[in-house]
Amino acid sequence: MGSRAAEQRQEARQLAARLSAEGVRNVALTWVDNAGIARVKTVPAERLAAAAERGVGMSPVFDVFTSDDAITASDHLGGPDGDLRLFPDLERVTTLAAQPGWAWAPADRYDQLGLPHPACQRQFARRMTERAAAAGLELRMGFETEWVVTRAPAGPAAATGADEPLDYPCTGPAYGMTRVVELSDYLRDVAEALSVQGIDVLQLHPEYAPGQFEVTTAPGDPVRAADDVVLVRETIRAISLRHGLRASFAPSVVAGQVGNGCHLHLSLYRDGTSLHRTTDAPWGLAPDASAFLGGILGALPALLAIGCPSPASYLRLQPSHWAGVYQCWGVENREAALRLITGAPDDPDGGHAEVKTFDAAANPYLAVGAVIAAGLHGIESATRLPEPQTGDPGVLGVRERARRGIVRLPATLTEAADRLEKSAPLYEAMGEVLHGAVLAVRRAEEAHFAESDDDAIAAATRWRW
Repeated sequence: MGSRAAEQRQEARQLAARLSAEGVRNVALTWVDNAGIARVKTVPAERLAAAAERGVGMSPVFDVFTSDDAITASDHLGGPDGDLRLFPDLERVTTLAAQPGWAWAPADRYDQLGLPHPACQRQFARRMTERAAAAGLELRMGFETEWVVTRAPAGPAAATGADEPLDYPCTGPAYGMTRVVELSDYLRDVAEALSVQGIDVLQLHPEYAPGQFEVTTAPGDPVRAADDVVLVRETIRAISLRHGLRASFAPSVVAGQVGNGCHLHLSLYRDGTSLHRTTDAPWGLAPDASAFLGGILGALPALLAIGCPSPASYLRLQPSHWAGVYQCWGVENREAALRLITGAPDDPDGGHAEVKTFDAAANPYLAVGAVIAAGLHGIESATRLPEPQTGDPGVLGVRERARRGIVRLPATLTEAADRLEKSAPLYEAMGEVLHGAVLAVRRAEEAHFAESDDDAIAAATRWRW
């Protein structure tokens, strides 16, 4: 143990020296709170070794921060007492291409005795990944990140809230090449910065709403995928500012318009072989893959409180908007909450699934951890996938949806939080402290916006993510 600690100290010193030689002066250590906000402590590069050895102090109260920086409380967390230590993951230290002189690292949280903080979301994601590995399963995950870009106001905004003017820097049609032409320098810089930082970009393209774009990154280990999506968002934010622009990842930028999603893609492997390529199996899914996806589908009402954590999330979740608001799955069906993607027949890694409901207000570590927990429960309980659905459930009549067994997912955060509160599998996986803190934040968000109309909710949350 002592020898390993000495090796880590030496490794941290060498890393700090390399960063200094590259002109890095400060390192941002981030964690994501239960409202989906990336919070930060920064240290001078020369202090990185000390941070890796002793951690950086922080209050446990951040686990009960809401998206508007108010503070609530749970049975275990809240108030001025206590202290935690942030420990940077040295393997993920990344020099930031869009912020000269800065590097970034995700952090894990421990108490002062060196024990894992029970509400650390990143360690929750790691525990669930390890639980899957103990069952012989390898998960590969990746995110689609959608955002809307506007011109940043030259001075103090003339109006704020629902009356804030949004000046879009492009006028081209949805998915149109015109938008790429209009913002080619900006998009080039986004792609280049992500590449320099080691992010493997699969696609970058215009989306549906005004000023909206999407970047899809390559799948990997679930914890790394969650790290990547944090880095992707902050890189896009930094590049946007350097171009005089402002990026919003909020679920609803303008009420009534198509919002920003953050779809989660996942695939399962055993012994290096995809479980989405099983010959003669229904839909190509091995029994464990089918049961895993069945577990996710069954848990979706509770998972919405994880992946759609803001009242603004439910402004986005509208029928016939490709947001997946009905509890069903389908093969290549973009209106299904759980979409099975078959891929090319000769691609051994082409098959995977997509959770379409999630958005970027979600803590990505909570999202990947909770989805894995739900899937593993599906395997443990031998859950069976129902028949896949084709077409748009939103255009079916109420009786036809009932006949097919298609139900609407929670339409409010209150309903989703109620389902999370009653979910025994997610309670067991998350633990009492983390589960209680998440619910406390959801209830506080509900109460804060209880009297707000849709326009006010969208305006209040537009620049929080």
